[in-house]
Amino acid sequence: MSIHATAVVESGAQLGENITIGAYSVVESDVVIGDDCIIGPHVVISSGTTLGQRNRIFQFASIGGDPQDKKYQGEASKLVIGNDNTIRESVTINRGSGDGGGVTTLGDHNWIMAYCHIAHDCQVGSHVTMANGATLAGHVHVGDHVIFAGFSGAHQFCKIGDHAFLGMYGGVTQDVPAYVMVSGQPPRPRGINSEGLKRHRFSDDQIRNIKEAYRIVYRSGLQRSEALEKLQARACEQPEIAPMIKWIQASERGLCR
Repeated sequence: MSIHATAVVESGAQLGENITIGAYSVVESDVVIGDDCIIGPHVVISSGTTLGQRNRIFQFASIGGDPQDKKYQGEASKLVIGNDNTIRESVTINRGSGDGGGVTTLGDHNWIMAYCHIAHDCQVGSHVTMANGATLAGHVHVGDHVIFAGFSGAHQFCKIGDHAFLGMYGGVTQDVPAYVMVSGQPPRPRGINSEGLKRHRFSDDQIRNIKEAYRIVYRSGLQRSEALEKLQARACEQPEIAPMIKWIQASERGLCR
């Protein structure tokens, strides 16, 4: 374990093995840091935060701060971060709020670039990439393998499905189903994230089936319930479209069109 002489680690913090904490960083009480984490200089990790193993946090990040919610009255809340995440310079991630479930979560193997913000009560999956300046408002749910291009973001309570892609400067105010690529100002669906699916070894047949599912949802003129019915009829033979069905069914703000 390597803790710089100028770092402040409050009593009550629980530190695993082989941890590095850089100069002038602050680890408050009621923080748990798992094995092999690297905390850079000038990082603040606030009470109520749990970090898994092998996370790396770069300088000036603020992890587990109070939710930026005027309704917050100091009630106990948490931020739970999984394993193998990279959190770059000046990232801010807030704990949950009392009326939002009380927990913000970030899964495993995420790449959160400089100046990103993850607000209170967000639920972010694994293998997510957030490029510089991407922002999630409160209560946003994000699936796995989602890519946020630079300065993109999501309105509070939005849901972004697995393997979706948000283009640069695009701020969505409605839900984005799995696999869908959104870009432009205002952002609009532009097809599916074919390149991302190829990188994750989806077969040509699977990608073709997902493209057809996209056409049913966005190009057929069917109502959402009618489109879902058609997708569900295909799902047994085309299980790759099940995530799209799941995220459409979960939508409460309506789909981004």
